[in-house]
Amino acid sequence: MEKKYKIGYTTGVYDMFHIGHLNILRRAKEQCETLVVGVTTDELCYKRKHKYPIINEQERMAIVDAIRYVDKVVPQVDMEKIRPVKELGADVVFVGSDWKGTDAWNQYEKEFAEVGCAVVYLDHTDGISSSVLREKISK
Repeated sequence: MEKKYKIGYTTGVYDMFHIGHLNILRRAKEQCETLVVGVTTDELCYKRKHKYPIINEQERMAIVDAIRYVDKVVPQVDMEKIRPVKELGADVVFVGSDWKGTDAWNQYEKEFAEVGCAVVYLDHTDGISSSVLREKISK
């Protein structure tokens, strides 16, 4: 079956890998021939969220790399969006639907369009997130 896109790109922390992560990767891969996943480094995670992931970046990258929907894993070292799109030759970026319509992503859509890259928003799986898991563990 012909896929709509050639090279797709998405990013995430993928801490405590769960069904929501798998659903996002599966839905992304359904739409592109090659799926490249940027896994947020421990350092970037700390910079953004002021906490380190429970699982270190080497292990998170190994887990994501083992998923059959993923063709290539790269470290996400910063929040730059257009550079990796250009470097990878991505023609689509997948992002959570919670970002749709935000000022930042409206701007990214314009920047990506200039280099021939679409944005596809994917729905989150209800009731599961790494934050929910952290909360359950702490109880």
